[in-house]
Amino acid sequence: MLRNRRQPADHHAPDHAQVRLQRFLADAGVAARRACERLIEEGRVRVNGERVTRLPVFINPSTDRVEVDGVGVRETQRLLYVMLNKPAGVLVANFDEPGFDRTTVAHLVSHPSGSRLFPVGRLDMETTGLVLLTNDGELANRLTHPRYGIEKTYEVTVRGSLDQAAIDAVRLKFRATSRRADVESGSTRSLRHDPAPEITIHKREKDKTVLRVTLNEARNRQLRDVLAHLGMPVKKLERVAIGTLELSGVASGQWRELTRDEISTLKRGRSARPAKQPNQHARPRHQAPEPARTNDPPGLEPARMSAQTTRRPEKPTKARVGPAPRPMNSPPARSVAKPQAPREDVSRVRPRVIG
Repeated sequence: MLRNRRQPADHHAPDHAQVRLQRFLADAGVAARRACERLIEEGRVRVNGERVTRLPVFINPSTDRVEVDGVGVRETQRLLYVMLNKPAGVLVANFDEPGFDRTTVAHLVSHPSGSRLFPVGRLDMETTGLVLLTNDGELANRLTHPRYGIEKTYEVTVRGSLDQAAIDAVRLKFRATSRRADVESGSTRSLRHDPAPEITIHKREKDKTVLRVTLNEARNRQLRDVLAHLGMPVKKLERVAIGTLELSGVASGQWRELTRDEISTLKRGRSARPAKQPNQHARPRHQAPEPARTNDPPGLEPARMSAQTTRRPEKPTKARVGPAPRPMNSPPARSVAKPQAPREDVSRVRPRVIG
């Protein structure tokens, strides 16, 4: 159904299933949005056979037929990236399990395009903060797969005042639980990469401490369980960043689309995987061999070592003497046979008699 706000027959705003006509044309790859507006004003666009010349116009991409210069325009899927500030008690999933009636992130995010968005990664029910929703499967795989090591940053509020010894205990316990879980599952990731998080003290107050924790990979409720096991119950856990994307400009329970700069920065975000460590037991390539042990007195060792490590000067090689090179395009030289001495006729030689 075609709607124009300037037409007196229809004044109400479009519903969520409708989009602006120039945006639909731009997303379909016809031209830039400003150029699509000029095409509409020039009368070159038809919607359901009706010529459109005034803006704004809203259409339903699933039911309306759009033509530009007589050529139909088909809807293409537009990649969307949405930042949600998840409140506590919300399930990070599109659908809840049968028999439950819990609020999901799909209830909080209703995009006007009607595209189906899915959350990237998981957060437990009590954890708040940044949740990214998109329909870009390639980016979602990069942000969640362990081999890319994209960092997730949390702000954790715990009871009491913590010191550096307590932080070191959290790191050691986190590493131990990660390696135990990998051994049980048959994985060797924690043996190749340090699973311990980076922990810094973000803020101190009278009866609580706010930590900033950065993880490459975390299992369900692992951070909560580690802190509770060490006698540090969590009062609040909030995710504030995914890779290079930081939570900003969104109130709790609200969402917004990412800007172009945020999308480009997120796509080329660095990997947090540690660099490959060199083998400490391997000998460096250019290391000199150790001198052989001798029974010489201590005073003679430096002289012997210097003599062994001193290279002898190489003898100059003699130039090879040979015939001069034959000039190009010259006839090959004829081989001249050497004269041989005349052979003696042995038939006329009398044998000598010894007697």
